[in-house]
Amino acid sequence: MSEILDRPRTALRRAPAAAPSLLEPDWVRYALIAAALGFLTLFLFVPLAAVFAEALKRGWGVYAASILEPDAMSAIELTLIAAGISVPLNLVFGVAAAWAVAKFEFRGKSVLLTLIDLPFSVSPVIAGLIYVLMFGAEGWFGPWLAEHDIRILFAAPGIVLATVFITFPFVARELIPLMQQQGTEEEEAALVLGASGWSTFRRVTLPNIKWGLLYGVILCNARAMGEFGAVSVVSGHIRGETNTMPLQVEILYNEYNFTAAFAIASLLALLALVTLALKSFIEWRLRQARKAGIDARTMEHAA
Repeated sequence: MSEILDRPRTALRRAPAAAPSLLEPDWVRYALIAAALGFLTLFLFVPLAAVFAEALKRGWGVYAASILEPDAMSAIELTLIAAGISVPLNLVFGVAAAWAVAKFEFRGKSVLLTLIDLPFSVSPVIAGLIYVLMFGAEGWFGPWLAEHDIRILFAAPGIVLATVFITFPFVARELIPLMQQQGTEEEEAALVLGASGWSTFRRVTLPNIKWGLLYGVILCNARAMGEFGAVSVVSGHIRGETNTMPLQVEILYNEYNFTAAFAIASLLALLALVTLALKSFIEWRLRQARKAGIDARTMEHAA
């Protein structure tokens, strides 16, 4: 048995090294690394540094005052509300859609996958116009909404709807390949042993997908807080009421209030940096989990 278990490691140790003719010369590798670092410096590090430098150019007092200004606080609050509603909704939808696609065979699966990918192929501005055609004054439901004094467009509900539409693929698209790779053996075993559907999901499926689920939620939240196109169409740009953080940055910049604009932009930049750090950590945990799963299956087959 020990010889069987040691066979994969022995095979790896005895694997021949790559032929020298297949390796690039050192100068090629160094040139590619330098080009990549130069590209990142020019298009990522320098713009980020410029945002924080402009935001803090007039001191911390002006920076804090720009963020604590009532219109800016209203934009931050509305952004948090839109993300706080859309992310949990997309979390529920993403898990349900991934469960259905990965664990079951049914008619219309390809249609469901196409609908999930729809926000990736539709311009955010077009998505906003769809809601205008539906809930605008001359839209399908506009007269009925006006008659009952219900506001969708140029109010928080329209912003939330646009944000939900733009962000709903992220959780589902992260979970579907992960759950397909894991298969259905563990869930079937739990059901055979008498576990209920909810218990199977909570004790078997959820622990296996937790890092992928968190990864999708982080991406969904980042897109929700940074969305501009669809929200711009449905918000009406009412200052202090329907402006999110990206819209507030645009207004301040157009008014030549550069310090305040860059102060709000720095918050979005901080969100991007935190998202990047969390994304890298979760990608590492996903690689560790997948490696552990592959090792476990190797041991099982060897036994």
